[in-house]
Formats: sequence, structure tokens, C-alpha cells
Amino acid sequence: MPTMKTLTIDGMDCPSCSAKIEGAVCGIPGVSNVSLNYTSQKLKFELEGDSADSKPVVQAIERLGYKVNQTQGQIEGPAPAWWQTAKGRLVLGAGALLIIAALVAYLAPGYAYPAFSLAALVALFPLARKAVMGALAGQPFSIETLVTIAVVGAVIIDQAAEAAVVVFLFLVGELLELIAAAKARKSVRALADLVPKTAFLVTGSGVREIAAQDLGVGDIIEVRPGGRVPADSRIIAGEGAIDESAVTGESMPKRKRVGDAVFAGSINSDTLLRLEVERDANDNMIARILTMVEDAEASKAPTARFIDRFSRYYTPGVIVVSALIAFVPPLAVGAPLIPWIYKGLAILLIGCPCALVLSTPAAITSGISAGARHGLLMKGGVVLEAIGRVRQVAFDKTGTLTRGTPQVTDIVGASVSAERLLALAGAVEAGSSHPLALAVTEEAEKRNIDLPEAQGSGSLNGRGVRAMVQGQDVVVASPRYAQEISSLESDFSERIRTLEDEGKTVAVVVADGAVLGAIAFRDELREGAKEAMDRLRTLDVSAIMLTGDNRRTGAALARQLGIDVKAELLPEDKLAEIARLKENGSIAMVGDGINDAPALASADVGIAMGGGTDVALETADAALLHERVGDVPALVGLSRATMGNIYQNISLALGLKAIFLITTILGMTSLWMAILADTGATVLVTINALRLLGYRLDR
Repeated sequence: MPTMKTLTIDGMDCPSCSAKIEGAVCGIPGVSNVSLNYTSQKLKFELEGDSADSKPVVQAIERLGYKVNQTQGQIEGPAPAWWQTAKGRLVLGAGALLIIAALVAYLAPGYAYPAFSLAALVALFPLARKAVMGALAGQPFSIETLVTIAVVGAVIIDQAAEAAVVVFLFLVGELLELIAAAKARKSVRALADLVPKTAFLVTGSGVREIAAQDLGVGDIIEVRPGGRVPADSRIIAGEGAIDESAVTGESMPKRKRVGDAVFAGSINSDTLLRLEVERDANDNMIARILTMVEDAEASKAPTARFIDRFSRYYTPGVIVVSALIAFVPPLAVGAPLIPWIYKGLAILLIGCPCALVLSTPAAITSGISAGARHGLLMKGGVVLEAIGRVRQVAFDKTGTLTRGTPQVTDIVGASVSAERLLALAGAVEAGSSHPLALAVTEEAEKRNIDLPEAQGSGSLNGRGVRAMVQGQDVVVASPRYAQEISSLESDFSERIRTLEDEGKTVAVVVADGAVLGAIAFRDELREGAKEAMDRLRTLDVSAIMLTGDNRRTGAALARQLGIDVKAELLPEDKLAEIARLKENGSIAMVGDGINDAPALASADVGIAMGGGTDVALETADAALLHERVGDVPALVGLSRATMGNIYQNISLALGLKAIFLITTILGMTSLWMAILADTGATVLVTINALRLLGYRLDR
């Protein structure tokens, strides 16, 4: 069995480092499924063999000039400030050397060349070392290679001052990328801070405080009023309001009772609770969300994969073009050598692909991070890119467009008041776990109706329920059975038919053979479902309901939403319908992640509605933790905003390079201006991508 390993890599300057490291690691025998996330700086891979020793991988990475740390847990400590990082210290050192060289040049002009040469070469050394190590590891065409050739060449042709400025600006650009990546990482990993570091463990001798990461499945813990829940748990004693807004986005606290599940990071609002731990620290809800987001960021979008393939040919192409510009004019037409070498070196710096390589992953990472912060989880850039292209969305009904449980919608009293009708029906149904019975008792509770005591309650074999209530023989029956045991007036029968045409289930209450009235039920639409369908239409995306429910119910709800419907579908029918709809364009399927699994897998994008359930996180391409229908158009909008950001970034990167290429050929660009073509583009691309972290979802 392969063993999964995770390493944290320090010193990656830009996404191009990822390709270099992945290339070296993939060449090691016994290593497979390599995935490197530049944002989180985590390398995941599988090792074959009994020993599963990761030492060869560590050595290969360190030979490239990077540092490696073993990663054990999911939750990491705070990141160091930029000046405490190796890259930050290198920038400060290069800046100091540049200032010293400038002072030497001012005070003793005769020593300007050696001073600037020393400053340039000392600051260049870490980059040159990476270039050499990369070449030895089979990755010769790196950004470090381009900069090294350009700087050394500038020193040789007596342009040491510009060489020193070039190294400093390049290092500043890399530092800015590092800071931007840390900011994107922090925006998501702030979720980890929601889990308290300590917990109150209940033992035979009392309650003691321990580290939350030491909790195990089955432990009993106490959570005091105002305290955060330290682990995914289930209530075993107490009842109170739980604020889950940080995890699920639900603004109102939920009333939780014995047996209810509670997520880690939730806040106990008012009373002392005792809970039984169901998941350890590395497997709680927040840890799983973090893992999913990290895996998503490491999964490359099609655009990113294209840019990677393009860069493999682009970088060596830049070196060839630079050499041609430097030497062909002098050799062919006798042009002066040094000016053309200078232009060739400038082309090397302009051609650095850092901004181009960063353009896509920076935007994808920011988009995925922004979605995760709002409860929209996506399994990678492929999914994020695909969602924006869908032109149709198919929705399951029960639990997706609707709440998933029937509710009382109408109370029609024939000879008694609505309150008396509910009281009698609730008394008969009390104690039953049938969904309609629960709906009746819940409605009576909402109206503060006291239920009388019932005796001899029993089922009538699917036709209804019967009991003696306050001396009356009360039956809650289907309309057909009610007709058999009593007589229904024509107006009352017509009212029942109207309710059924609206997709509602009707129960008739009969007491001592007389019809007292009827209660109608329906699994009602989720809040905001109608508005979500309207927003999809504004995005030029059509919607359709696919349900196994009867045609009458499906049609009634579809009319409210203004969408098409296909009803009475078995799972295989849904599969066939998805295949048919695919002929009209890309389609997403939205379901509850359990009974809709085949259709979710068949669609171009499967989106699971579910408040953090295992199935929702594992089976679909994306999961909506808030269980809001409005998050579907929000997801489409986020995808399109991210793709727009990517196109802007690519245009910025290539546009600046084109401009500086022309000015260089015309002799208008200096070396330090050339490095700004890449460093400046990198800064612009990074800032533009970070805008997505503040993206406001249109729900």
C-alpha cells in the first residue's frame, strides 16, 4: 500500500518554483501522485515500498536550494513577518549592499565598478546557486537562470551598477509574491483560529483543562456559556442555542438538544453543555475544509496547465531570442557588439516568465479562498473554471430546492376552529416519528397549543391514525379513507382537490364520524429559491428541476420558481436526463450529495447541498456549506469573476513585455527598466489577483 507523505517547503518565490520541484520529485523512483501547492507551500506525494522513506525526496528538494520541514498536523502556527523570512533578509542585505556601493561610488568614483560588481554578485549568489542546482536536477531553464546570465553579462560589459539594481528589484518582486501568497493563505487559515486551543475534559475525578488536540473520539467535554466547541461532537446533556455562523454562515443561532451534532468552532451561546467527541482534531469540520481548500489550490486549472506547458518552451525560447539579438547584428552587419549584447541582456530580463506563470494560479487561489470563506468549497481550479462555463443547472427538489421536510401549509376547519383541529390532530399524532405527524406537532408547538391526552393510538395500515381524545373517536385519515368513514360535502371535496393540485398532501380529521376539517402539508421551497432562479436567468443560465416526486407536486413548485420540471424520475432516469441536457451545453447538477450521487458524477459539475456532511465534501465537485440555493448563482458569478481576473493578468503580463520588447529593440530600455517589465507586471498581477479575496458574493 502506498504511504501518503506531506512536506512543507520554505523558499518558493513564485509558482514557477512549483514546476521545478515537481519535476525533480516526479523523477524519483517509487514516488507518485505528486501535488505541490504554492500557496500553502505543502508538497503531497505517495511512496511505494515497505520503508516509505521520504529522505530521497527531501534531498532532491534541498539540492534545488529549498528548505524542507515535515508536516504532522493540520493547524500551523502564525507565519513569521516578512523581514524574518530568508527572502526578507536577502532583500534587506541586497539593499544594504546597493546603498554601500552607491556611497563608495559617490566618495571614491574610481572604485564604483568593483563596489557595484561585488554588491551585484553577492546578492546574486543565492539565485545563481538555485540556477545551477536546477540545471543539475534537469531543470536548466528557470527564471533564476535568466537573471543570472543577465546580471553576470552586465558586470562583464561594465554595467555593474545596473546589475546591482536589477538583482535588488528582482528580489523585491519575489518578496512581494511571497507576501501576497502569505496573505491569501492567511485569509483561509484564519478558519483554524476558530477552534479553541484548550478543552474542558470530563473525567471520573472531575473536570480538567487539556489541549484540544489531545481530545480523542468518545471523550466527554464541557462547553461553558460563551465558549467555543473544541471538536466535532454530539450533545449528551443540556440544551441551548449554538452559533454556527463562523462555520456554516447561518446568522441565527440554532437550538440544539440532546443527540444533536455540533461543529468545532461553534459558540455555545447560553447554557452549560456536555458533549461526546465524535472526531479528533485532525478530522474535524474545519480541518477537513482546510484540507479540501489546500487540495483545491494545488489542483491546476486548464488555463494554468496551458501556461505551464507554454512556459517550458517560452523560457528557452527567450534565451535563444536574446542570443540572436545580442550577436546576429554584430556578426551579420558589423553593428557595435556591446550595445547589442546590452539589448540581448535586457531581453533576458524582460522575458522572465514570473508574472505570466503567476497570472493564473494567483487568481485561482484567491477565488478558491474567497469562496471557502463564504462556505463555497470547490475541488480545484478545474472546477472553478468549469462552473463559469455552465449554461444549464439541474436541481434536485427534496432537500435542495425545498427544505426536505413537510410543513403545515393550510388548515381548513369544516366545523371547528383551526386551533381545535390542530389540537385533536396533534394529540392523535403525538409520539409518532412520521414526517407528517412531526409537522402537525411542530405547528401546534409554534401556535402554543396544548395537546390533550390521547389513548389507544394506532395506525390504520397506511390509511391514517386513530385514537380516543377527550371521549371522542378521532381519525386523521387520507381523503379517500375519510370518504369511506364519513361524508364529504362537495365544497369541502373541491377544496381538497384544489390543495392537491397545488402539490400538497391533505389529511382529513374525523371525530365520531363527523368531518371536522383538513390539514394540508408540503415540502416548501427554501428561502431565496425564487430569487436564485431569477439571478441565474440574468447570468444567461437556464434551470430545470429533476425530481422523483409526483408530477403534480413537481409542477406546482416549478411554477412558483418559473423553471422547467421533469418529475417521477428514478436515479437512472436522472442520469439519462443529464445526458440529454448535455447535448445543449455544459450542465451543473445540484443535489443533496447522497441519493443524487450518480447524477452529480455524470454532470460537468456536481454541486452538493449540505451543511458540511461527509458526502457533500467528498462526492461532488463543489459543496455549498450554507445550504442556500442562492449560492449556486453566486458560485457561477465567482467563477466568471475569477476567469476575468485571469485574462486581465495574462494581458498585463504579456502586454508589458511586448511594450518593453519594442522599446529595447529601439534602444530606449535600460537593464533596470527591463527587470521592471517583469517585476512590475508581477506586482500588478499579484495585486489584481488579491482583489478577489474581497469579492462580494451576489446571493
